Amino acid sequence: MDIWEAVAVLAAGIGAGTINTIVGSGTLITFPVLLATGLPPITANVSNNLGLVPGSVSGAIGYRRELAGQGRRTVRLGAAALVGGLTGALLLLSLPSRAFDAIVPVLIALALVLVVLQPRLGRAIQRRRERTGSDAHRDGGPLLLLGILLSSVYGGYFGAAQGVIYLSLMGLLLSEDLQRINAVKNALAVVVNGVAALVFLFVAEFDWLAVLLIAVGSAFGGQIGAKVGRRLPPAVLRGVIVAVGTAAIALLLLR
Repeated sequence: MDIWEAVAVLAAGIGAGTINTIVGSGTLITFPVLLATGLPPITANVSNNLGLVPGSVSGAIGYRRELAGQGRRTVRLGAAALVGGLTGALLLLSLPSRAFDAIVPVLIALALVLVVLQPRLGRAIQRRRERTGSDAHRDGGPLLLLGILLSSVYGGYFGAAQGVIYLSLMGLLLSEDLQRINAVKNALAVVVNGVAALVFLFVAEFDWLAVLLIAVGSAFGGQIGAKVGRRLPPAVLRGVIVAVGTAAIALLLLR
C-alpha cells in the first residue's frame, strides 16, 4: 500500500465512521477502497470489520445521552445481536464470499420500504392497540428479537446497510423517537462488530495497516456522525436513511 492508497483508506474510514453512526452502510465506502488497494475480498472484509470496531464504539459514546433509560432494552437486543454476529462471522469463514449477494439487495429494499412507511404503519398499529386495549411491548417483543438476531447474522457476515435494517425494524416495533432508536442501533453495531472482530482476530487473515487506518478514521468519523446525526429532524434523518440505503442497493448490484 503506497502513501496515496493509505490516505484513501484513512479518508474512507472517516466517511464510514460518520455514515455508520448516522445511518449505517459505511462498509460500502471502505470495502471497495480496500479492494482497490489489491487486498483479496475476504482479507478486505475481515480488515474492514476489525477497523470499524473503534468507529462503532465512538458512535455509541457520541449517542450515550439518547441511550439513557434504554439499558434493559439494549441488553436484551444486544444478546440477540451477539449470537447473530457470532454466527455470521463463522459463516463468513465457511461460505463463499458472495453467498449473500442475491439476498442482500432485497433485504435492504424491504428495510427501506419499512423506513418510508414507518410513520403511517406506526399510526395504524397505535390505532389498533387503542381499539383492542393492548399496549406496545416495551422492548419490541419476540418479533423484534428475532429480527435483530437474523439481521445480526448478516451483520457478522458482511454488514453493508445493517444499520438501515436495524432502524427499520426498531422504528416499526418500538414506540420511540428515531434518535433514541439510532442510539440503540449504534450500541448493537458495537456488539456485532466486536464479536465478529474477536473471531477474525484469531482465525482469519487481515492487513494490519488497513485495520489501523480504518480504525483511526472511523473513530474520528464516529464523533462527527454523532454531532451531525442528532441535529437532524426525524423527517430529514429518514430521508438520509432512504438515500444511503438506495445507494447501497445500487452499489451492491453493480459490484
